[in-house]
Amino acid sequence: MKKSLFLLLTVVVWLSSCGRQTARQQEQGDTVRFRYAKRITVVRYGGYTEVTLANPWKTGKVLHRYLLVPRGETPDGMPAGTVVHVPLRRSVVFTTVHCALLQMLHQEQHIAGVADLKYIKVPYVHEQVKAGRIMDCGDGMAPNIEKIIDQHPDALFLSPFENSGGYGKVEEIDIPIIECAEYMEPTPLARAEWMRFYGMLFGCEREADSLFAVVDSSYQALCKVAATSRVSRSVMLDKVTGSVWYVPGGKSTIGCMLADAGCRYPWASDEHSGSVSLPFESVLERAGECDVWLFRYSSDHAISYDELLAEHHGYNRFRAFRQQEAYGCNVELSLFYEESPFRPDYLLGDFIQMLHPDITNLPPLRYYQKVKK
Repeated sequence: MKKSLFLLLTVVVWLSSCGRQTARQQEQGDTVRFRYAKRITVVRYGGYTEVTLANPWKTGKVLHRYLLVPRGETPDGMPAGTVVHVPLRRSVVFTTVHCALLQMLHQEQHIAGVADLKYIKVPYVHEQVKAGRIMDCGDGMAPNIEKIIDQHPDALFLSPFENSGGYGKVEEIDIPIIECAEYMEPTPLARAEWMRFYGMLFGCEREADSLFAVVDSSYQALCKVAATSRVSRSVMLDKVTGSVWYVPGGKSTIGCMLADAGCRYPWASDEHSGSVSLPFESVLERAGECDVWLFRYSSDHAISYDELLAEHHGYNRFRAFRQQEAYGCNVELSLFYEESPFRPDYLLGDFIQMLHPDITNLPPLRYYQKVKK
């Protein structure tokens, strides 16, 4: 009798512990695995999805927490966070890169308004603004709040900046602000992988996952192609701006991409994840003998060597200038800023082609063009 009672109690305790374990597992949710992105965590629970963005400027702190809730549902017991009803149907987008991404994901019809229209180079957006189907909400730093409200948006897409002091009046209108912080990721693929989060917001998660798989596969294949080159060239980037020359840090996404392209970069060992501001003479001392010069510029025509020299008489002291191995990316006549953040494989293909002349089976240059003699 005592033995039977003991067995019964054992079974009851075991069953109750299994019940507690199941409940605990449910509370923990189902974590969505990100292969490269380090500053975003996604956990699915019964009735909502929790998205946590790490603060890129304060280690261990949260930038924002979102609770993605299916339209028409109001789950109980959710933690604190910004509730976003998905899929989004009307959004106001403040950046050209995210307008371009929505077009890549075939979700551009959900753009209800934009800010900084003069900086958005997506033809679809300009066509729709002209037709009155997308509202021009004014300057991104001081948008027209009334126009934003009139669009009845589900969310606003903005890029956060360190010590920006917030978003001003935009924060007072009770519309979820999606903080687009992917540009602070440490590698090109980590940055691009955020498209999966945006896919969750617009109800096209499968399409976003598929597109990222293409980007990942293409990028990795290009890395292998670069490794087959028998040519090792050194490269310097960008130009003087005023009295300062900004060069990509070794840990920046461009710095990482140059490493993947298999070239020699003077600041490869630098630990900065953003740009490093240097005087002209410092760049000349360190990169004066580089084989190739890659730079971005803004113009209504292709730049020439004479124009470069007119900008700064010291450019002819660089070997790449004298050897006429300079390539310019005209951001006015290309989609560099619109495409490359979420299609780093496109840009890597350009880098490899310019830095490895023995690799000849790549598509034509997409963003850069060799400066004409």
